[in-house]
Amino acid sequence: MPGLRRFPLPLVGAFFALYVIWGSTYLVIRIGVQYWPPLMLGGIRFIVGGTLMYAFLRWRGVPAPTWPQWKAAGIIGILLLSFGNGAVSMAEHTGVASGVAALAVATVPLFTLLCGYFWGARNTRLEWAGIVLGLIGIAMLNLGSNLQSSPLGAVLLIGAAAAWAFGSVWSKHLPLPQGAMSSAAQMLVGGVVLLIGSALTGEHLESLPPLEGWLAMMYLVVFGSIVAFNAYMYLLKNVRPAAATSYAYVNPAVAVLLGIVFAGERIGIAEALAMAVIISAVVLIGLPQWRRAPERPGVLVPTESRVN
Repeated sequence: MPGLRRFPLPLVGAFFALYVIWGSTYLVIRIGVQYWPPLMLGGIRFIVGGTLMYAFLRWRGVPAPTWPQWKAAGIIGILLLSFGNGAVSMAEHTGVASGVAALAVATVPLFTLLCGYFWGARNTRLEWAGIVLGLIGIAMLNLGSNLQSSPLGAVLLIGAAAAWAFGSVWSKHLPLPQGAMSSAAQMLVGGVVLLIGSALTGEHLESLPPLEGWLAMMYLVVFGSIVAFNAYMYLLKNVRPAAATSYAYVNPAVAVLLGIVFAGERIGIAEALAMAVIISAVVLIGLPQWRRAPERPGVLVPTESRVN
């Protein structure tokens, strides 16, 4: 059927994983940091997930990464996971609501455009308008009571978005391993760096986590790391960066809804207005890139009518 050819099942599943599963991880991280130190939570999560993936792929006969591939994967793993995800965990550990954290990370497409300048990309007027509107949204978000009560959390979240965007753009110019082996290598290196950071900052467990803490860890390993992260890396290789980062439209709404229903979080008027401004900015940024013709045949490039 034409519709199925236009929307291959792997792409549909990958977008679902980014939109829904990644949206839920903000709440699960918020639960997890109640029982695990934030850097330790991320380090264990990615080392376990990366080890399971690496062992499975080697068992299936996938060749081990070469030294240049390990270096490239390590760089991206540190940017996306150690700096990006680690900073989000630390921000939520300071008391930032999961929905507000997701909203701050929604600025990734804004930083993605700015980072593109390192490789000669030039922005349209519409994209510049989106960047300016996004900066206004960030300012409004910081006026809300949630981030005002945690200035460190605000800095960590903006830094996380910038590191994730830079790593996402740079990944397309580095000799990464093929397929899922790239994700496995990135998780292994990123997880090790997080555990080193955990040790250097003196993190330690006061006591063994209860069942809820272990379930949060398992969810992050299986769904947040193995499933969703692989989906993201798959999309980075098969669609434009703007499409791969389009989860920024949906993740804040999913995270806010889950935080309200399951964690009793509340989003103030300032945060709600900031959400509208930031998501509008992301739409403006994404429209020109989603309209462009695909770089190669068979690659899905969503059209304007599917931006939502």
